[in-house]
Amino acid sequence: MIINRRNFLQQSASLAALAFISTDLEAKGTHRGTLKKFGCQLYSIRDILPKNPKEYMRQLAEMGYDYFESYSKDPLWGMSPKEAKSYFRDLNVEMVSTHLGLPDTNEEMIAKCAAAGLSYIICPAIGMQPSADAWKQKAEAFTKNGELCKKHGLRYGYHNHSYSFQNANGVKGQKILLENTDPSLVCFELDMCWSEAAGENSIEHLKQYGKRYELCHIKQLETKDPKPKQTDLATGIIDYKALLRAAKDSGIKYFLVEQEQYPIGPIESMASDATYLKGLQF
Repeated sequence: MIINRRNFLQQSASLAALAFISTDLEAKGTHRGTLKKFGCQLYSIRDILPKNPKEYMRQLAEMGYDYFESYSKDPLWGMSPKEAKSYFRDLNVEMVSTHLGLPDTNEEMIAKCAAAGLSYIICPAIGMQPSADAWKQKAEAFTKNGELCKKHGLRYGYHNHSYSFQNANGVKGQKILLENTDPSLVCFELDMCWSEAAGENSIEHLKQYGKRYELCHIKQLETKDPKPKQTDLATGIIDYKALLRAAKDSGIKYFLVEQEQYPIGPIESMASDATYLKGLQF
């Protein structure tokens, strides 16, 4: 068969254009994807975890959770840093972070977490503040902890609740914290359930401040009014296809399931959530 040179060149140019468009679409995030890795906040199984921490963490790993975020004044659950590193290595999971309240955050604890291989210490809550100055004082406290964490090779961050996004006398605390902390010292963990419960447009928020967020919490709302009620990820009112796409595009590194309320029990909900995220395409 004789191939016309002009047709051949036109076809080649068309194929090249299609390849470019395909690559461009992927670069812009319009392709469908999944979370290759996701983790969980161990607080999700707080009712049973203290009874046998190693066994319940093993069960979470078997469900498919790739990394953990701890909590409590003993984030290593009775293990030494060396024992913890060995245990998590055997599970093929990473203890990436822990929640630690402001009063419990000190250099000794930071050094212990660093020795265990953690990457982040996150302040889980500070409560609604009465004024802009009070929020700025919390920002100063975060900065001091950020300096200590940086000294030991860790990152310091803040996890929001709904009150962080509520306007109180014209003051939105989350905005003050974001704009009065040094990005090199303080990062943020976006709890998308609580931002949505507060009425925040989380996708628009990520477009503006996404570079400050390095971790996020994934949990589902059954209803917002009159009081937020949570449920498993597979059912509920938060559109996680759109929200996780925005979170990925903004550069968030760690995606953590947290379940504060569950329809049946903690193990059942965590298994259901893992299955949901494995199959979610966005």
